[in-house]
Amino acid sequence: MASINRSRLAMLTASVSTALMLSACQPANDTDVIDGAATEDVATVDMTEAEAAAVNDAHEMAAEGRPTTPMYKEYNDSMIKMHDEMMDGMNYNDPDAAFAKGMLGHHIGAVDMAEIQLKYGSDPEMRQLAQEIIDAQKAEIEQMQTWLANNPDAAEATADTAAMQKAYADGMDAMHDEMMLGIADPDPDMAFARGMLPHHVGAVDMAEVQLKYGKDAEMRNLAQEVIDAQQPEIEQMRNWITANGGKVPGA
Repeated sequence: MASINRSRLAMLTASVSTALMLSACQPANDTDVIDGAATEDVATVDMTEAEAAAVNDAHEMAAEGRPTTPMYKEYNDSMIKMHDEMMDGMNYNDPDAAFAKGMLGHHIGAVDMAEIQLKYGSDPEMRQLAQEIIDAQKAEIEQMQTWLANNPDAAEATADTAAMQKAYADGMDAMHDEMMLGIADPDPDMAFARGMLPHHVGAVDMAEVQLKYGKDAEMRNLAQEVIDAQQPEIEQMRNWITANGGKVPGA
């Protein structure tokens, strides 16, 4: 299951990257090539309806020239890097090691996104939230790096490995779809809020998987801390998006 989802998400991000390259290289009125590439990509990749819609939206925005901004490219590059790291962890055998490795990549992605917000965003509340995310998650990144150095993955699958991997794969699909749509918002502050919201929801989902299958006390404590810290920020971003006329992911 994990390897299937890894292939599907890799094709999804590759398809979006192709859209970006095509939009940068083609003349402004040569949209048929882009539309044709979008149709071919969606038709040949085994995707959920939501994933196919995300790809089509990305191709449409590429054709219009919107997602080729430096901000969008930085977010897209960060997402690809984050998903590679998270997929590595999701394929681990040991639930505790899988959580630490996956959440490490997830946290690094959050810090990258927050730094992009500080570079492009102007809203005081979202800029403050971005800095708080950097301050909190950098410390947890160091904690997970240290833990992983002392706790290698199990050589063989455990009784919980298959169920754990499926739970992570399902959560990854949902998070990725919403984040792709969020980061394409042309407003920097809205792109951050709409992208970081499903990212946070994904972190909570991962933490709940860890509490279900993990046994290591330190990683279980970290999972609960992630839930306690990010739930209020989820509500904050939902309220901010609504107050500023945006579309709340999943609504």
